[in-house]
Amino acid sequence: MRELWIRLDPSLQEEKKRALIKETKDFCAAYMIDENDEELARQTGAKILVSSKKGDILLVDQMEKIPSAKKRQGPICFIATVSSSEDQEKIVRAAESSADYIAIKCSDWKVIPLENLIAKLYGRSKLLAWISSAQEAKLALEVLEIGVDGVVAEISDSQKIKEVYEEIKGVKTRVTEREAAERIALVPAKVVELKILSSGARVCVDTCDLMKMGEGILVGCQSSGLFLIQAEVYESPYVASRPFRVNAGPAALYVLAPGGKTRYLSEIKAGDEILIVDREGRNRTANVCRVKIEWRPLILIEAEHEGKRIKTIVQNAETIRLVTKEGHKSVADLKQGDDVLVHVEEEGGRHFGTLVKEETVIEF
Repeated sequence: MRELWIRLDPSLQEEKKRALIKETKDFCAAYMIDENDEELARQTGAKILVSSKKGDILLVDQMEKIPSAKKRQGPICFIATVSSSEDQEKIVRAAESSADYIAIKCSDWKVIPLENLIAKLYGRSKLLAWISSAQEAKLALEVLEIGVDGVVAEISDSQKIKEVYEEIKGVKTRVTEREAAERIALVPAKVVELKILSSGARVCVDTCDLMKMGEGILVGCQSSGLFLIQAEVYESPYVASRPFRVNAGPAALYVLAPGGKTRYLSEIKAGDEILIVDREGRNRTANVCRVKIEWRPLILIEAEHEGKRIKTIVQNAETIRLVTKEGHKSVADLKQGDDVLVHVEEEGGRHFGTLVKEETVIEF
């Protein structure tokens, strides 16, 4: 769990300090205080950071004090403001001097200094970012994919501090979901019919992520049968690869979204979350960058799995490829008898995208 520290404003009235501590003590890992507030902060049972030997964590704001501070029993935290490359180097030296924690304030640029320091300090000292809002906390916790080890909230509103804590919990949840996501069941379905159609409104979904061979999104004419359409990662002499894009099909198709729900492609827009799936059923969420609709010639693909016939429609072009068990196949080369990977639901129907197992829905 990333740590949440609170900088207790010494200018607050004692009554407000007590109220703030009472309302945050259940989720605050440590309070950064002035010496005069030690007795007050001790009531929480949380760690106390103070620039004297009375604290559980000793605050140090000068590089030359780190060696002597390390001689005491207990961890130390080096506090620094980053406003230049020289400041970054000073912080790296603090980590080399075995500072247990480093809490930094970014005076101007916020993201780039954090990226640089995460890259240089990862696994050496715990890095915490000074923040004043939940939005700043979210940014710091996601920088460089790794994020900081915690935040120092310089906030005196307990409700806003709770919002910061929710962001910290959210990061943990997202990491857990990414590492242990339940695999989506994919099975081979045999192509039984191909039919050339006229032009229609075809949707390209451009994500904020990059996909690789065997990855794409699940779409179909029926919510109970979705085809895995590969991202445009295949190199060709005529078209550059676009690993961020899935040429998905007509706007009316269903697409599998996070949380096991389906949506229509027509509903997807920039900023939404889409589910990226690979041939093993491993999946992750990605944000949509843009949705591009153009009128293109189409082709209908019908396939069967254990007597269940399912369909999808895609653009009739060589760049559209369906994922197979061993690889992928262009719709230009697809023929009857070929196997493609699909996700099939045996029971229930969808109500506004949510699966209702007891409902009977017939789509063909």
